[in-house]
Amino acid sequence: MDRFYSLSHASIDFHFKQSARDFVVEEVPLYEFSGEGEHLVLHVRKKNLTTNEMVGIFARFLGIKNKEIGYAGLKDKHAMTKQYISLHKKYEDSLKSFNHESIKILGKTYHNNKIRVGHLKGNKFFIRLKKVKPTSAKKLDEALKNIKKQGMPNFFGYQRFGNDGDNHILGEKIVRGEAKEKNPRVKKLLINAYQSHLFNLWLSRRLEINSLVSSFGVNELQGLLNLPKIELEKMQAQNHPFKLLQGDLMEHYPCGRVFAFGWDIHDIERFDAKDISVTGLLSGKRVKKATDFAWQIEKEYAVELNGDGARRYAWVYPTDIKGKFNPIEAQYELSFELPKGSYATVLIEELAKRKIN
Repeated sequence: MDRFYSLSHASIDFHFKQSARDFVVEEVPLYEFSGEGEHLVLHVRKKNLTTNEMVGIFARFLGIKNKEIGYAGLKDKHAMTKQYISLHKKYEDSLKSFNHESIKILGKTYHNNKIRVGHLKGNKFFIRLKKVKPTSAKKLDEALKNIKKQGMPNFFGYQRFGNDGDNHILGEKIVRGEAKEKNPRVKKLLINAYQSHLFNLWLSRRLEINSLVSSFGVNELQGLLNLPKIELEKMQAQNHPFKLLQGDLMEHYPCGRVFAFGWDIHDIERFDAKDISVTGLLSGKRVKKATDFAWQIEKEYAVELNGDGARRYAWVYPTDIKGKFNPIEAQYELSFELPKGSYATVLIEELAKRKIN
């Protein structure tokens, strides 16, 4: 299934390639570190390394296991990234002689707890687009205004699917019993890629439905979508670009409890106000599923998986969005902040209206 995009403009022509110079990521912690405690917290900058590779370098230098070092999230390899890691403060003196060409310790503090995966609010990004014409720059300005106003779909980025982009295919074969993987970590990675692929398919289908609802009359839509007239009329009456369905599962934004959408006007207003957002299914056990008409679509992308499932925001709201065109260099610089788990490359693809990898 082809990817659907939320913005209405035509494809914008520019060149983008992830590199330490043109793609900068800065982690935003979930909380302030206390400044005291048995855990040493390092603010580190790395380039052209994955987070796991960086952790391995620190671990080998100190003669410890990788699992003794805590981190909140995985950062892109082909980028300049700043993030926080934690380890026991007994290693502080040993780190005074640490030196690596691709890693720099920017600062340190202390905290009572080890940093755990997910302990971050989000990430700030700086991205440079190249070979940008003045007409394309104006289109980028307008597209960023629309994203700032209405948000964007929360697809998983291409990084989720491996270097060759086919990890989800291997994951599906494992789930179906058509292939085996002995390494537990690799097996989980492949199955998660399949889980993410299903989410992306579902989200693209919902965006396709949004497009149809915005483009056709109710009578025509009844022949295209298996939905009653009253449901279609309610969808067309919504101001938000993502059209809600009876039974969608909503979640307070940027975090909170999950609840079912039932055409409460107050919930529609809260969705427009960015107080709540719609979620999609990450298949697995012990996870709430949509109901009613929303489930009729969601079930097409739901599978039985042994691991726990989850709900993921289908729509997110980038903040602090800024864009600047440099006509002399034919470059466009943009910066923004995304909540954790969201991909900057997805925003770039929304601007381009095409795949960029």
